Amino acid sequence: MVKYDVIVIGGGHAGVEASSAAARMGANTLLLTQNVDHIGQMSCNPAIGGIAKGHVAREIDALGGEMGQNTDATAIQFRMLNKSRGPAVWSPRAQCDKVLYQRRMKQQLEKAENLTIQQAEGLHFVTDKGKIVAVETQFGDRYESESFVLCAGTFMRGLMHFGDRQFPGGRTGDASAETISVSLAEDLGLELMRLKTGTPPRVLAKTIDFSEMDPQGSEGEGSFSYWPIEKDYLTIDRGQVPQLPCYVIHTTAETKKVIEDNLHRSPMYNGAIKGIGTRYCPSIEDKVNRFADKMSHQIYLEPEGAYTDEYYLNGISTSLPVDVQVQMIRSLPGMSKAELTRYAYAVEYDVVAPHQTTGSLSVKKWPNLFVAGQINGTSGYEEAAGQGLVAGCNAARLAAKKDPMIIGRDQAYIGVMIDDLVTKDITEPYRLFTSRAEYRLLLRQDNADRRLSKLAYEMGLLPYSKYQIVENKEKLIIEEKTRLEKVRTHGKSLWEHLRANGNTYESVVQDRPDGLPDDVVEQLEIDAQYEAYIKREMQQVSQTKRLENWKIPTTFDYEGVSGLRNEARLKLIRFRPETLGQASRIDGVTPAEIGLLQVFIKRIASGDS
Repeated sequence: MVKYDVIVIGGGHAGVEASSAAARMGANTLLLTQNVDHIGQMSCNPAIGGIAKGHVAREIDALGGEMGQNTDATAIQFRMLNKSRGPAVWSPRAQCDKVLYQRRMKQQLEKAENLTIQQAEGLHFVTDKGKIVAVETQFGDRYESESFVLCAGTFMRGLMHFGDRQFPGGRTGDASAETISVSLAEDLGLELMRLKTGTPPRVLAKTIDFSEMDPQGSEGEGSFSYWPIEKDYLTIDRGQVPQLPCYVIHTTAETKKVIEDNLHRSPMYNGAIKGIGTRYCPSIEDKVNRFADKMSHQIYLEPEGAYTDEYYLNGISTSLPVDVQVQMIRSLPGMSKAELTRYAYAVEYDVVAPHQTTGSLSVKKWPNLFVAGQINGTSGYEEAAGQGLVAGCNAARLAAKKDPMIIGRDQAYIGVMIDDLVTKDITEPYRLFTSRAEYRLLLRQDNADRRLSKLAYEMGLLPYSKYQIVENKEKLIIEEKTRLEKVRTHGKSLWEHLRANGNTYESVVQDRPDGLPDDVVEQLEIDAQYEAYIKREMQQVSQTKRLENWKIPTTFDYEGVSGLRNEARLKLIRFRPETLGQASRIDGVTPAEIGLLQVFIKRIASGDS
């Protein structure tokens, strides 16, 4: 029997990045997935990126991941959101051909060295002497490994709701994973939670009157990846896939009435759904109920791909019965004759309560088990993929007996997300926003390569050929900044002129060096105009890191700390923070109580009990 270094269970966006990361690092990796034809499936909307999500997608790329390359190769539209605001919140977003995206991602993994793919369902974990040693499948196969990554998505005891009809399944067309939840709860003793998400209906293009809608086209040839597209996979040149517009409409008074008249039939409101949904991506019935004074809601019609006539209705996810869905959709502008090719539904599923997880995404009780994606309570492809990359990397490092890669809040949105998961009470599906990051100017989408590529290279996630691109870019930035600081005109250096509000590189510099790339110019402009603010954030980072350097022993006795309020003590025992920095971000723990912990940790370090 082959013993693997890393076994990844689940082939969604988290599983793709986890298995790819582990394999890139040289770990002998096995990916177990229910259906190999659904590896990297876009289960919901056919898009990558958006507010904060675009930052994460670019960070994944900077760390050597697959998502950015795959998006660029299969994009049918690209937009940069928030361009009217500052660069800290600019967010790339691309519509993709969902079939091409999935097929290309599958082929990337099939061609990857050190990676074996097996179509099978992981049923339960086998333990021995306090360690997970193997996973068994429905075929009776037993696969042994040094470390495991569980990326179950919405499949663990997944239950789909179509009004008053319920069907087991992780998504429409795919069976649920019933047994793995039992193994987690009974074999491993983990606390599980129940969450809920949903998806809207799909409509056939020939039944839509687009003349009643506002088109929204692409904004140019933007990209997610910092690297040249690797053409040894499914050969698609940039621009080869047809570019298509989206369309914008608004719900009507009739739409509102149809929903209000049928709220009692929604499983969200009649008690059939027990799981908690995300407040940031509510169903249409939730929007109508919570914002009763609002007469209409915006809907985007997004093409599912260049080679299909299905459209995804972004903004109208629902679990209402199918007959109500037809009435609701046909009440929309241009949709009076619409034919629904796929009904909307809500899905309930199990998650591992994330207070049981460390910053490396390992489970505290079982350090060689890592969890990534919606199993941690998050929502979205990008959030899942970012966690998958970190979990896969750390699973490989554990197998190699190396320390984990911990990404801080000052390094990446991925770090913000993971830190939030392990320090906050997650009671609903977590969604990442730029407002969650306290260092937004440092964590821009345009500089992810400068922030993370060195770390990725050191971890073995990124080959030197790619890291060298960033090294050369950084060298050009430093050289040109130095030159601009030396050249003076009208009593100031060119760098000082570039720092002035409203100035651009082209308006200030008359002798641009030959071949200076546009991305270098963009970095110079941002670095100059936000220099003072960036320095201030760097100072804040330095102050915060003082607490991050205070490690809390895993066996620390919070009951023995006199002066802690009961609320703080219970939270600290529940979360078991790894550092004082993490402890300071737990809701209900005050700065005074952090000071108390410092005193007691000092006593332990000095041997004074």
